[in-house]
Amino acid sequence: MATRHRKTRRLRGSRTHGWGRSGQHRGSGNQGGHGNAGWKRHKWSAVIRYGIEIQERGFNPVRPRTDHTINVGDLDQHLERFLQDGTARQDNGKIQLDLTRAGYQKLLGQGTIKRPVRVIVLRASEHAVEKVRQAGGEIVLPSQPKE
Repeated sequence: MATRHRKTRRLRGSRTHGWGRSGQHRGSGNQGGHGNAGWKRHKWSAVIRYGIEIQERGFNPVRPRTDHTINVGDLDQHLERFLQDGTARQDNGKIQLDLTRAGYQKLLGQGTIKRPVRVIVLRASEHAVEKVRQAGGEIVLPSQPKE
């Protein structure tokens, strides 16, 4: 529309331009809502016309943790369960525990262990290695490839 035909040209000097005295034509009600409001309904033509890309809000999918850790103290508590489900077995008075089969990747050193355990795990902290050795056990880590 040409500027000369706009309503504004006729209403120069009028303070409210025909919208009343209490600030009408200024709030969100005249815009169809604030922000992205109405982009699926009454503002859909603008979405199509201008190619506006608006993402929906919603729930993020729960992804399984990739780095499962367990503490030395938890080993002592859950040892019976590991023996029952087959991830641990008795071997010459020592319990051999494969944490990788149980779904754990790293052994951390919080807590204490009282029984000698041979633990097979991908990674272990220094405190965990020390505590398992003090109890008479050992930790088997996979060999690192030499460069």
